[in-house]
Amino acid sequence: MTAIADREALLFANEAFYRAFCDRDIDALDALWAQAEPVLCIHPGWPALVGRDEVMASWTRILANPDAPKIECRDPHVHLLGDVGMVVCYEVIEGQALVATNIFRREGRTWKLVHHHAGPAPAPPETKPEAAPRPN
Repeated sequence: MTAIADREALLFANEAFYRAFCDRDIDALDALWAQAEPVLCIHPGWPALVGRDEVMASWTRILANPDAPKIECRDPHVHLLGDVGMVVCYEVIEGQALVATNIFRREGRTWKLVHHHAGPAPAPPETKPEAAPRPN
């Protein structure tokens, strides 16, 4: 794949992660996490969770809570390192901001989550509309 295609695929995988969270779709969330690699997750205020079983059990508990708030991903930035990709973004939950790092590893032709970490942050930057192209 080209760097542009990898970047777009990472943004798509990252968006799928937040979509699964908002939809409370544990099957979709499970499909996004790596099978072949060790996984880790650090939810705000939680200890580090190590191993797929522990990570998925945490997501099952979170998504089963009917009062779990909606989450919005803002301002994602992609960083590629070969078969590893990182997306750093803001998570906005009920007006509060977190900064998150989502690390993906290529499994076959698909990007899979291997690490998610979110913690408190200042307010994210305002979303800016795309600039119109300048005429030649």
